[in-house]
Amino acid sequence: MEQIKQIKEEEKFVTSDRLEGMTSISALIKGIEANTNERRILKILFDREKCKSKRAELGFLRAKSAQLGFEIEFVSAEEIQQISIGTTHGGVVAECTPRQLPELQSAVLKENGVYFLLDGVEDPYNFGYAVRSLFAAGVDGLILPPRNWMGAAGVVARASAGASERMNLFVCEPTEAVNLMKEKGYRVVCAGIRDSVSLYEANLFKPLLIVLGGEKRGISRALLDAADQIVRIDYGSDFGGSLSTSAAAAVFAFEILRVHRGI
Repeated sequence: MEQIKQIKEEEKFVTSDRLEGMTSISALIKGIEANTNERRILKILFDREKCKSKRAELGFLRAKSAQLGFEIEFVSAEEIQQISIGTTHGGVVAECTPRQLPELQSAVLKENGVYFLLDGVEDPYNFGYAVRSLFAAGVDGLILPPRNWMGAAGVVARASAGASERMNLFVCEPTEAVNLMKEKGYRVVCAGIRDSVSLYEANLFKPLLIVLGGEKRGISRALLDAADQIVRIDYGSDFGGSLSTSAAAAVFAFEILRVHRGI
């Protein structure tokens, strides 16, 4: 049993285009219908023993299968468990095509938007949690370096409660992205400590690009030097550590949402 758990833990970091559970699959369908996600569902594997208890979910998938052109295959609970990484799949797994993220281009940017750039995030869970907060706060898009965690789609989708399949995602080298955003008239704010101002005193008005660093490497010197402002999150206690990327993303995103309420 311990060996099986270890194998499944290692699989979380392996490239996979398998989405588990109705939350992730429903989010992907919404992303497809909104034209924010070009991933396609090839096949749904459905636990045949759950056809009655999950009648509503099955009806929904059958309707969508006719619209989107995927098949539904009824299999045993053991087969579902063998191919799944987590335990919250509810007997439903989707085999999908890879998601090809578009290159960031000036033409696709909103004139008065809020975008985030994650530089150096190395954990798929932290990444997924960050995406969940950013999407919930209404961020317009997320920019990722060419090497990103979207390959581990199933893990990221579960951690983000499906938000990763609905969020506008773009790929770009970080320094190139900052230069492009500045040309578009965006202010660039980097999260940091040295020469910083408090988040609650910073200029967070749109158009805005927020740059957050990862758990280990943080934000590169080149990006910090290019920033219009470096902003810190003030703590309520004498804490010498740093917040996780997902926590920092939530604090920044919802403070921006608060600032723009009623504007």
